[in-house]
Amino acid sequence: MLKIRPFRKGFDEEVFVSIFNACFGDYDDIRSMTLEEMKKMEESPSFNTTGMLIAECNGETAGMINAYVDKLREDEKGFIQWLGVLPKFRGKGIAKKLLKKALESLKQKQMKVAETAAQTDKEACLHIFEGFEFRQVRVTSMMKRSLENIPCNIEENREVRIRSMRVKDEEEIKLLNRLENETFKEHFNFRPRTIEETKYALFEIPWFKQQKWFFAVLDNHSIGYAGVGIDEGLNKEKNMKWGWILDIGVLKPYRRKGIGTSLMLYGMRLLNHQGMEDALLYVDEMNPTNAVKLYQKLGFKVIRKNILYQLPLS
Repeated sequence: MLKIRPFRKGFDEEVFVSIFNACFGDYDDIRSMTLEEMKKMEESPSFNTTGMLIAECNGETAGMINAYVDKLREDEKGFIQWLGVLPKFRGKGIAKKLLKKALESLKQKQMKVAETAAQTDKEACLHIFEGFEFRQVRVTSMMKRSLENIPCNIEENREVRIRSMRVKDEEEIKLLNRLENETFKEHFNFRPRTIEETKYALFEIPWFKQQKWFFAVLDNHSIGYAGVGIDEGLNKEKNMKWGWILDIGVLKPYRRKGIGTSLMLYGMRLLNHQGMEDALLYVDEMNPTNAVKLYQKLGFKVIRKNILYQLPLS
């Protein structure tokens, strides 16, 4: 007997953690989550449990899904997240029933479009989404580069100055927030990030406790930014020495001038100095700034692709 019920905040956090760790532990960029990290995640300004569903089969926890609605988005788009079924219960159609319930939840919340994503090597997920007539709208890539022999003299901007962010300075936080919103406003799925979200990402997010952020300065004006981070837990669990390019942006009038190259090289050197062996990042292949070409010039290679799907809910 299958029962699909709402997530109960304050009661189901351990259930979420157990399903998450069992279903996503084989992903190369995801590590085990602790109960404390789950509770910290719930403190995020954008976190929302109202669409989370738990599947139980004969009284046993079997899987979960999240029909996520971002209340700060102006468009009527909802997101399907964390579809996972425990190995013991796979092959019984539970994932499809969870997905059906999640879509119904988004419709009830007046969403017009559902969006989700899956790795290209997760054929079961691809099959389920395509079986519900989700259609591909985007492809993103995870890219990696060794931090040995970081290049120089590859058209980086020689006039720009890179300075570290004073992360506890309120004005610096506002500057980072403004630059991020301005540089990403043309991007797919953009919506302005709030100051509270920026602060959470800097100080509270459990995955990247080691972060360094910096600005590109030209003629005494900050015209770009970037950040790098290290997830010690991921590196320990996967036996890696990975550092991440968390974010990078350059104001539109200053693009194609080598400023992004300068920011990237600075970030890669920071990670190298912290003992990391590889730098990784995520990129939208249809990014309007054509960021993929920058990363390729710097020697990054695609190691995995994700497909973004959408489904009209009308």
